[in-house]
Amino acid sequence: MGESPAVTDRDQGASFGLDIEIPLGMRLVFLCLLILLPTLSKAEPLRPNVILIFVDDLGYGDLGCYGNTEIKTPHIDRLAAEGQRWTSFYASGSTCVPSRTGLMSGRYPTMLGGEKLSQDRSALMPMMFKRQGYATAILGKWHLAGYPKDFTKDPMHPLECGFDYHYGTPGSNDVPAPKGTKQNRELFDTCTKTDFPVPLIRGREVVEFPTDQELLTKRYTEEAVKWIGENKQQSFFLYLAHNMPHAPVFAAPEFQGKSQGGRYGDVIEEIDWSVGQVMQAVADAGIDDETLIIFTSDNGPWTMFGPHGGTAKPLRGEKGTNWEGGYRVPGIFRWPGQIAPGEIDGMAANLDLYATFANLIGGDQPSDKPGYRSLDLSDALLNGAASPRLHWNYAGNAFRSGDWKIHLKTKVRSSNPDTRQREPATVHNPPLLFNLKNDVSETNDLAAENEAIVKRLLAEKNRF
Repeated sequence: MGESPAVTDRDQGASFGLDIEIPLGMRLVFLCLLILLPTLSKAEPLRPNVILIFVDDLGYGDLGCYGNTEIKTPHIDRLAAEGQRWTSFYASGSTCVPSRTGLMSGRYPTMLGGEKLSQDRSALMPMMFKRQGYATAILGKWHLAGYPKDFTKDPMHPLECGFDYHYGTPGSNDVPAPKGTKQNRELFDTCTKTDFPVPLIRGREVVEFPTDQELLTKRYTEEAVKWIGENKQQSFFLYLAHNMPHAPVFAAPEFQGKSQGGRYGDVIEEIDWSVGQVMQAVADAGIDDETLIIFTSDNGPWTMFGPHGGTAKPLRGEKGTNWEGGYRVPGIFRWPGQIAPGEIDGMAANLDLYATFANLIGGDQPSDKPGYRSLDLSDALLNGAASPRLHWNYAGNAFRSGDWKIHLKTKVRSSNPDTRQREPATVHNPPLLFNLKNDVSETNDLAAENEAIVKRLLAEKNRF
């Protein structure tokens, strides 16, 4: 066989579309630059400050910017007007702990493969911020350690999970119940602000027991304003996790009896005041353009408790159900100069915040963890791209793909509000089918005339 023809400098130049002779040394430099170009062109992370305001049991329809006409929420409405308001934003669960599990881990709460979050605390969101040099703080409800005998020494205490500063309660404001009682409607209607033996803890020290629940929102807000001022010179992550409006609801004296929405409305209007105080603290610190503020809820409203619960209207259902009202919650993102104001109809979930924050600050993701399903929303937030999320799984009992949703099991409410006994779910075989684009209230079952769509969604659910 003949020898291959020699490759000349002119041939090398032609391979790059150039009719010139390129010296060998220059060719090597040029090739190295081509190899390194993706690395060199990769944008540096934006590294915003992040304030995540996470409220407890607030409904999709409880805010003015989501259609409420009785409860006044001017500060949250401003947050939405100056940022993005998502209309299909989901909690990771329809109750407190699953939702927080998804939020803090980026993992789908029913897909952990038997692993507990305590087995690898380094994989939690605050640890990711910590590794990137962020100052971190949690103010409010944690609820990822259960209710240990001594929360201050528990391995899942927030100070063991990546937070530098902690001030709040171990879990919900109704646990434990006063001795000899159940957390039912009668107790919520008659209890006082200190009836529940709930501790307020700063770091590892119990500072008030039982805590005065009328002052929780005010105290967290004052701590937030102070902490923002003290940390304005460095990158920070503030997780402001209000106990309210979880039943029983309490507002500070200056907000009581002021809302047209009754006792519950008073509580929401105080939370709105709190959001305004946080926004003002950021402005006063001169870091408005450097700060991403997110407002959302851990799940839908506990409507069955009357004056202690909100509304998911126009959605059907409430906390503890697989209807949209159990999972779909307000989702607001504001970052002046980076996020263009608008309404986003694409799907997203609170577990997607993990990947989003990681991209924005240059952090790592626990992609090897069972159930890690966090999707990066930053391109949608910053560039107007479509959301990467196309599916949502409602703890295996319902499933959404695009505009279509099937229900395999449904419940009217999580339990009986008077006895607190669990009520049976209704099993649907074949599943119910709804088109959420045309029927967000899930009132018109279309399964009979769309068997192929039901079959497709069942297959997609199994793959998910």
